[in-house]
Amino acid sequence: MTAAVRVVGISGSLRQDSLNTKLLRAAMALLPDGMTGEIAPIGDLPLYNADIDAPRSERPAPVQRFRDALARADALVIVSPEYNYSIPGGLKNAIDWASRGEDSPLLNKPVALMGATAGMWGTVRMQQAFRPVFQYLNMQPVNKPEILVAQAPQKFDAGGRLIDEMTRQLIAQQLQILKVLTLRLKNR
Repeated sequence: MTAAVRVVGISGSLRQDSLNTKLLRAAMALLPDGMTGEIAPIGDLPLYNADIDAPRSERPAPVQRFRDALARADALVIVSPEYNYSIPGGLKNAIDWASRGEDSPLLNKPVALMGATAGMWGTVRMQQAFRPVFQYLNMQPVNKPEILVAQAPQKFDAGGRLIDEMTRQLIAQQLQILKVLTLRLKNR
């Protein structure tokens, strides 16, 4: 029997009623058999400051909890809005905290990326902005299918559940590919 693939999900939105957090919850519910998931919050992380991230210092507790969650993960699912054609500041801050040092829990990690927006572009520019970050950290992104959820408010019901069947199918497909990629990398 194959060991479970542990996934950590990160929402790039800090909003209470975020479409992207709803999409992340939907993705966690759609994880294929053999995958388990947890969501790592980023809202309590302080702004990145190398003075408090030095090896001689102890990292702030929220940062260490976040890094520990990522270290336990075999793969990541990042779900984010697009701010100013790019990665939201809170999410970029979280990535900065997790990317520093030889013990970075992001190095070489498989990752699935998706995003939701009320507009028509479906977070395409945010997703493109992540490509150099993934390259620098030697992360292994799932490139296809892309999950670009445009006009997202119509794709959730009043309870926040994803009801758009095409989106659900694409997410399930992306997560299955993430599972295969992760198991292949684990068994090298």
